[in-house]
Amino acid sequence: MNLRNIYDSRRVWKTVLLTVSLLLVAAFLLISNHLARDLAKQERERMEIWANATKELASAGPDTDVDFLFSIIESNHNIPLMLVDQQNNILQHRNFRLPEPVDSNALFDISPTNRAFLEKKLTKLSKSNNKIEIKIDKSTTQWLYYDDSITLRQLAWFPYIQLAVMLIMLGIAYFALISVKRAEQNKVWVGLSKETAHQLGTPISSLMAWTQLLGSMGVEADVVADMDKDVHRLSVIADRFSKIGSMPEKELAFINEAVADSLSYMRTRIPNRVELAIHSSDENNCGVMLCLPLFEWVMENLTKNAVDAMGGEGRLDITITSTTQQALILVRDTGKGIPRKNFKDVFTPGFTTKKRGWGLGLTLVKRIIEEYHGGRIYVKDSEVGVGTTFAIELPIAGNNNQ
Repeated sequence: MNLRNIYDSRRVWKTVLLTVSLLLVAAFLLISNHLARDLAKQERERMEIWANATKELASAGPDTDVDFLFSIIESNHNIPLMLVDQQNNILQHRNFRLPEPVDSNALFDISPTNRAFLEKKLTKLSKSNNKIEIKIDKSTTQWLYYDDSITLRQLAWFPYIQLAVMLIMLGIAYFALISVKRAEQNKVWVGLSKETAHQLGTPISSLMAWTQLLGSMGVEADVVADMDKDVHRLSVIADRFSKIGSMPEKELAFINEAVADSLSYMRTRIPNRVELAIHSSDENNCGVMLCLPLFEWVMENLTKNAVDAMGGEGRLDITITSTTQQALILVRDTGKGIPRKNFKDVFTPGFTTKKRGWGLGLTLVKRIIEEYHGGRIYVKDSEVGVGTTFAIELPIAGNNNQ
């Protein structure tokens, strides 16, 4: 299984985890909503009992248990209600939080502020289904309007509040898990990189000695020089691997020279049908703090990717510009392009469009630019079948806190 398949498997498990969590949340919401509907039904039944008690009290006779009816009416301490006549005059109100303190049983002495509040509430309640008709007699009808109790309102909002809390906790757990996984991956890659650099050290030293011996044996100087270049190249690669995982030392470098030196090795090793051009000017030759071995790695990686995208034939333009704050490097190829939906995915570990490869090149490039140099790298623009432009932004020396 290659690295891409490993990361695809992890994405599947993340999707499964998220789906199961959402299903649990949905089940909880359904249960909570069912409880809220049951409580609303119970409150409706209580209001119907209250309405019947009011009707019986209005037509009470000598044998009517008035105390019992009053006990029913007085037992309501949490459901806001209004009793109004046929002309919508408020006869009684209970359990409303009025703007001004007043006896909730007062029928006549209501302040203008409280009356305006109650009338506004009445207008709102009259448009709802929370109303019960009370037929006192053939010519008299009263209406009972009631609002949801505080308990019912809290229960109605509670599942959504808990949903938000659950989503926040799920997000925290997810990002904590991702952070732990990422830390473990980083340890593996750092250990692998440093071990690779260590293992390369011995054969590189041996090859250096062999090139010196070949020179003393009379082997053609051009052959020995080319071998020296490749051995030096291996030494540079080993040095790059040794720097992964720790903050590398940086030095002041001028961006034009740094880019040109980075591509000097690649010029003679890319197909002749690829035209490589660097566009720069003295006014844009600003100073930046660079770890040159790692910066060269970035430029070489982008160059290789561009050559692969062009199928070994096309044009690669490197343009260097600057502002007062940063140096900008644009790497544009005439390759197959990248769909817009993949602009960010190209920097994800394991993502690759090649049949062979680990999908780590651009991931390391992003880390080198952003974590080690405090810069930024992104796909500036791309069109399928036309080409792609990568942009690198680096802070100018003296404008950063590195």
